[in-house]
Amino acid sequence: MSDQTQQTSSSSNTGLAFIVGMLVVVVGVLAYFMLAGDAGISVEGPDTAIEGAAEAIAGD
Repeated sequence: MSDQTQQTSSSSNTGLAFIVGMLVVVVGVLAYFMLAGDAGISVEGPDTAIEGAAEAIAGD
């Protein structure tokens, strides 16, 4: 008879679970920011930015 022992490595399962967990967290954070609506971020148009720069230079 042969005595064979099978060794299973749980480290690969732990690593895979860690990677899947991190992906779930990243997708959750991205979904929160994308679906949160208006987050108070305002983008000025080019005309407004140029006018503001001109006033700053002129000192008005």
